[in-house]
Amino acid sequence: MQFIVKKALAATLFCFICTNISQAQSSLLPQGHKFEALLNRIDILMPGHIGYTKTVYRKDAMEVIQKADSLSKLGELELSAVDQAYIRSFYLNNQEWYDTDDPDFASKKPIFKTFYKDKANFFEVDQKDFYLAVNPILQYQQNKEFDNDKNVFLNTRGVQLRGLIAEKVGFDATIMENQERGPDYFHRWIADHNATPGVGFYKRFKTTAVDYFDARGSIHFGATKYIKLQFGYDKLFVGNGYRSLFLSDFGNSYLFFKINTRIWKFDYTNLFTELVPQTIHINAGNKILDKKYMAMHRLSLQATRWLNIGVFEAISFGRKNHFEFSYLNPVMFLRAAEQQVGSGDNAMVGLDAKINIAKKVQLYGQLLFNEFKIKELTSGNGWWGNKFGIQAGAKYINAFGVKNLDLQGEVNLVRPFNYSHYDSAANFTHYNQPLAHPSGANFAELIGIARYQPHPKWTMQAIAIYWAQGIDLTPADNVGSNIFKLYNTRSMGDYGYKLPSGPLAKSLYVNAYVGYEVRENIFLETQLSLRNQKMPNDINMNSTLISLGLRMNMFRRLYDY
Repeated sequence: MQFIVKKALAATLFCFICTNISQAQSSLLPQGHKFEALLNRIDILMPGHIGYTKTVYRKDAMEVIQKADSLSKLGELELSAVDQAYIRSFYLNNQEWYDTDDPDFASKKPIFKTFYKDKANFFEVDQKDFYLAVNPILQYQQNKEFDNDKNVFLNTRGVQLRGLIAEKVGFDATIMENQERGPDYFHRWIADHNATPGVGFYKRFKTTAVDYFDARGSIHFGATKYIKLQFGYDKLFVGNGYRSLFLSDFGNSYLFFKINTRIWKFDYTNLFTELVPQTIHINAGNKILDKKYMAMHRLSLQATRWLNIGVFEAISFGRKNHFEFSYLNPVMFLRAAEQQVGSGDNAMVGLDAKINIAKKVQLYGQLLFNEFKIKELTSGNGWWGNKFGIQAGAKYINAFGVKNLDLQGEVNLVRPFNYSHYDSAANFTHYNQPLAHPSGANFAELIGIARYQPHPKWTMQAIAIYWAQGIDLTPADNVGSNIFKLYNTRSMGDYGYKLPSGPLAKSLYVNAYVGYEVRENIFLETQLSLRNQKMPNDINMNSTLISLGLRMNMFRRLYDY
C-alpha cells in the first residue's frame, strides 16, 4: 500500500511540474490508423522527415504532410490523386493542427445541430485553449470457418477521445468492450498462453467465446522545444517493418513513461515500463498480479537524407514488485548498469537501419543481440548461447509504374532461446505474451505484402506469411522456441542448435482483403484467410475463414500468427 501511494504521489507531482513547463504538444495517431500507408509513402518520396510511422505524433505528422502537400503544389514532389485525397482526409481528421478553416470539412446536415458538425468527428469542441474530439468505435464481423460448426464473430463497441489543453497538454483515451469467437487456432493460442491475443484479462462468453475489455490512455507534455514526455497505458511499436524484433504492438497494453528527444539529426527515446510476468491462473480474479519491469533506450541518427541508423538497448528484469532505479539513468548504457548492480537481468542490444533509394524503394532491417560469443559463432557448432535475431525487408511504392501499388517483402530470423532467461520474470514478455515477435524464438519467417488503392475509397491488400519453427513435442522438451521456459532447462544440451532447431512445424498464412470507405472512417470489409500448419507428426491443422464486416474509427482485428 505504501508503494502504491508513493507511485500516485510521484505521478501527481510529475503531472504538476510538466504542466507548468510544457511546450506545444499533441497526441499520437492510434494503432492501425488509416494513414500508415500515406506516411510510409511520404517517408520514401520525401526521405529524412519521418522516423517510425506506427507511433507518430499528430503534430509531427501534420508538419511532414503539409510540407509534402506544398512541394506537390509547387511541382517538386509527385503525389497521386489518391495521396492527395488522403492528405485532405488527414487534415480533416487532425483539425486541431490544421489552421485553415475549410468549408468542405463541414457536414451538410449535422445531427441535432450538435453531432457530426464536421465529417470526421461525432462530437467536437474547438475553443481557445481547449480542443476535444469524441468518436464512437465499432467493429462487427461475421465469419465462416470451414469445418467449424460454431459461429465465428467479433463484436466491438467503444469510444475514442483526444484533446488539447492550451496546446501544451495532449491526452487521448480508447475504451472498447469486446466479445469474440475466433478461428480454431485463435482459441488454441488462448489455451496455450492463458491470454487473448493482443489483450490481457478475459472472461468466458457463451462457453466457447471470450469477453474482454480493452482500455488505453495517455497524457502528453512538451518539456522543452526538443523533449516530449508521455505517461500512459498503451502499446508501442519500434521499427519500419511488418514485424518488430525490438518491441511490437502485438501483445497487451502496459503502463509506461516515455521520453522522446529530437534535436539536430538525433532522435532519442527512453522508455520505462511496468509489466506482468507469466501467470498461470490469470483468470481467477480477486488477486493482485505481480509486477516486473523493462527499460529501453533507442538512439537514431539521420546520417543523410537517405540513410537513418539507430542503436537499441533494453533490459527486462524482475524484482519483488519494485523498480531497479539504476536503470532510470537516461544516458547510461543499461548493460553497464546491470553489471554494476550485480544482477543477472535480461539485457539486449540492437542495431537498425533504413535506406531510401530513388524515391521508390526503402530497405530496412534490425539486428538484435541477446547473447553471443564470436568464438562460438565462428565455430559453427550451434552453441545454444548464440542468441540473436535478424530482420531484413524492402518496400517498393508505385511498383512497376502503377500508382498506389505498394509492395513489401520481409524476412525475420530468430535464434533459439532469444528473449528467454533463467529467471522466468526476466523473459521479454508481458501478460503471458511476447513483447516482440508473436512467434517467440527459434523460427524463420518470410512475409510478402501487396497493397493497391485504385481510388481513395477502395483498398485491396494481399498478404502471405510462411514460417518454420522448431517446437516442443512434450511439456518436458525445450528446443528454444517457447520464450517462457527457462533456458537452463534446454533439452538438447549445449550444442547442435540450428535455425530453426528441433522438430519443425511449417505454417502458411494468406489473407486477401477488400475494403470500401462508405464515409469518413467507416469501412465495409470482406476478406478471405487461409492458414495451413503441418506439424512434425504429419498432423495438419488448417483453417479457411471468410469474413464480412463493418468497422468504424478503429484498427482491423488480425489473426496473422
